[in-house]
Amino acid sequence: MNEEKLSRARHSLSHLLGAAVLELYPGAKNAIGPAIATGFYYDFDLPSPVSDSALPKIEKKMRELAKDWEIFSEMEVSANEALKVFEKNKYKQELIEELRNKREKITLYYSGPRDSVPSKDDLLQAKSYKLKAGFLDLCRGGHADSIKDILPDSWKLFRLAGAYWRGHEKNKMLTRIYGLAFSSKKELEEHEKQMAEAEKRDHKKLGRELDLFLFSELVGAGLPLWTPKGTLIRDLLDDYVWELRQAKGYRRVTIPHLTKKELYEKSGHWQKFRNELFIIKSREGHTFALKPMNCPHHIEIFRRKLWSYRELPERYASTTMVYRDEQTGELSGITRTRSFTQDDAHVFCRMTQIEKEFGNIWDIVQTFYRTFGFELKVRLSSHDPKQMEKYLGTEEGWRKSESILENIARQKNTKFEEAVGEAAYYGPKIDFLGIDSLRREWQVATIQLDINQPERFDLHCVNEKGEKERIALIHAAIMGSIERFLSIYIEHTGGAFPLWLAPVQVAVLPVSEKQSAYAEKVSLTLKEAGIRAELDISNETLGKKVRQTKLAKIPYWLVIGEKEAAAKTAAIESRDRGSLGAKTIEEVKKLLLKETKERRQ
Repeated sequence: MNEEKLSRARHSLSHLLGAAVLELYPGAKNAIGPAIATGFYYDFDLPSPVSDSALPKIEKKMRELAKDWEIFSEMEVSANEALKVFEKNKYKQELIEELRNKREKITLYYSGPRDSVPSKDDLLQAKSYKLKAGFLDLCRGGHADSIKDILPDSWKLFRLAGAYWRGHEKNKMLTRIYGLAFSSKKELEEHEKQMAEAEKRDHKKLGRELDLFLFSELVGAGLPLWTPKGTLIRDLLDDYVWELRQAKGYRRVTIPHLTKKELYEKSGHWQKFRNELFIIKSREGHTFALKPMNCPHHIEIFRRKLWSYRELPERYASTTMVYRDEQTGELSGITRTRSFTQDDAHVFCRMTQIEKEFGNIWDIVQTFYRTFGFELKVRLSSHDPKQMEKYLGTEEGWRKSESILENIARQKNTKFEEAVGEAAYYGPKIDFLGIDSLRREWQVATIQLDINQPERFDLHCVNEKGEKERIALIHAAIMGSIERFLSIYIEHTGGAFPLWLAPVQVAVLPVSEKQSAYAEKVSLTLKEAGIRAELDISNETLGKKVRQTKLAKIPYWLVIGEKEAAAKTAAIESRDRGSLGAKTIEEVKKLLLKETKERRQ
């Protein structure tokens, strides 16, 4: 089954779910039920709470109804007619009014037995009309020809969740019922195995277990606190990105965490993202905002002087925290937060320098993600010409920018997919999708071409003719945000970090108290060499010490017994390779330092 047919099948199953719930729970109101990447869901306002224990009953009803569902039939209606049909459903009424305001076509879809399709007159002639059989929904369309075309063992319901209506926390919390749907039973089972493995690797769970980060009710939701171990990993990642950037001629800059609103009014961010900003009023009546992005600040640094074409490109980088007022219901671990750290960079260059600068950043991206074992896919994200109101600039400027990016992608001899409507509001971008060890895709790095903010801020250089020449701005983030990258990487590795990134690189485990003095000396020697060693001189048995070391996912541990203490050696064990035998401390140092320097996976 191709992707389009699968999406239609998933959407059809959401209708079946809607029908089953309304039949089982009189008084329930159905809201929205789209297809999603792994199946489908439907949101309901239920008369009383239900739990996961209700899923088998609902799924059974779906399968009973499916026996008689033969057709999906479209009926185009006016807004007033649709409001009459759904007069008791405030959620559908809200959607209908939106369609009316946008002057979009309004369609209803009947799904059920072929001989029970209602006519438009049937629906509208009396308020009391009720379908003989089947299900009627407000829908744009996109269904299977028949539910019978969908293999019964290729789908199932799998969980309940709460979801605010339209994603806004001030709205009512609805009950969302999720279903899985694939082309075959085999694909469904493979996905379930992947989900089970992903649950074991959940970064929220591992973050606590490995003592990397936490959340505090007193600090607030979406505001992660980083422990010494978590902070160490963040710093190592940032150092690596900076090492790659420094080699390409970038220089660091430092910017404040807030700004007057006038800066964002000039950049366009205030008009576009005002509702997502944390806004602060000073005691003198000035309006400030915690910065949600860094580019306007970098622009102001660039604008401090007049630039000659000979001085360009000018490349700035700063790793700094930004803040966005995300809805509580949309927060998720460190994947989506209210404060996050961008490894942000901006290049101010001439139009003729764009391709080379993009190439330099592309090289950094590939080197970085290769180090962590990710496959990369490329996506060219362009604007939607039907919705120009969403973007800065002109259609002509956008087409010019997109042509440049398409040419860069083709020069790289890389396959790329196109995503219309996924551009940043100020320019098109090349996005990199990382494929993790569970074969999941994540958007990671991005390179964006911006010719619109240079216009708004009058960014230029003096060219060879002594004339003002408009320049381009390139936005680039390698990790995107350290928090989100780490959430992906924790799940990619299951928390088993490579040696160079591990907060504790080696545990030193004396067998008994008699070896403690020698073990302490070994630990100190390793630390002096720059190796992150941890000494365990507790009264626990060696077996328990080893188990604790494995649970902490420490890459190496040294076992020091009577024989090793006498010979001034240590028995070295690897988390990934097993026993490496007895080695002198000098040999241990060389092994660990070499592997760290090489940044092996």
